[in-house]
Amino acid sequence: MSEHPSTSHAAAPAGLVIASRESRLALWQAEHVRARLLELDPATPVRIHAMTTRGDQILDRSLSKVGGKGLFVKELETAMQQRSADLAVHSLKDVPMQLPEGFELCAILEREDPRDAWVSQRAAHFLELPQGAVVGTSSLRREMQIRALRPDLQVQPLRGNLDTRLRKLDEGLYDGIVLAAAGLLRLGLRERIRAFIDTRQMLPAPGQAALGLEIRSAEPELAARLRALQHLPTALAALAERALARVLGGSCSTPLGAHAQWEPDGGLCLRAVLGLPDASRVLRAEVRAPVQDATQAEQLGAAAAHSLYEQGAQPLLDQLQRL
Repeated sequence: MSEHPSTSHAAAPAGLVIASRESRLALWQAEHVRARLLELDPATPVRIHAMTTRGDQILDRSLSKVGGKGLFVKELETAMQQRSADLAVHSLKDVPMQLPEGFELCAILEREDPRDAWVSQRAAHFLELPQGAVVGTSSLRREMQIRALRPDLQVQPLRGNLDTRLRKLDEGLYDGIVLAAAGLLRLGLRERIRAFIDTRQMLPAPGQAALGLEIRSAEPELAARLRALQHLPTALAALAERALARVLGGSCSTPLGAHAQWEPDGGLCLRAVLGLPDASRVLRAEVRAPVQDATQAEQLGAAAAHSLYEQGAQPLLDQLQRL
């Protein structure tokens, strides 16, 4: 556990403290929120409390086997519980669909590019790889969608922060890897992206590329201040995606892709894919409706989930529990 260099413990005046993971991307996200808050209120100091989470420490097993992406969130919540931090900045796709009692998501910031990115020196797209080539990903969602398109490829686990994953690729352990485009773009690594993967080929995770701000519940003044950072179109789209996942009872490790996109008429179109990691069974849904508030967004997510249930999602989800 350490303090980010931009701030220190020494004689810090009263202000806000942001809890963040220590990875370069997490710190970029926390610094981004810090800068936005200082734009709104330059008189109130904002500092960053950087921490290593269990999700960052356990790199020899897949997330789905050690507790899911909630491992990236728990220590930050403990810091808020102990009042050593006032808020946490998360990649929204890492935030469990049900938060623990005593916490709430109070704002969702404007989304970066939600697509996944193909990173490789050996092929312009994973569809162009030779038979048997090795693709790295830590995500069962990505694995399922890669196998649906290219069942001949070897999909191998890839853990670690973004820099670690890129290093493993550069060391030749994989022919290519799939990462969230947003992280690469935020860190100025656009040149590493060989291709943005079209959402018709690979749907992102619910909430991908959006940042969520989590606080302790029942702090209306802080919630109101942070809500000034909310980007309503992103928030409504992400709420639809998260409602879909919540109704399905899926965790962050469920092989589920979802993408809500605004249409020219102001309606929201939500597409979803749910499958087994080996792609032996894949279900898809697409629903659209006018959406103007959080209730309507969540109703759209529920409608997509019910469409998947009608296609047999429950036996598939039961099978996933046994894997």
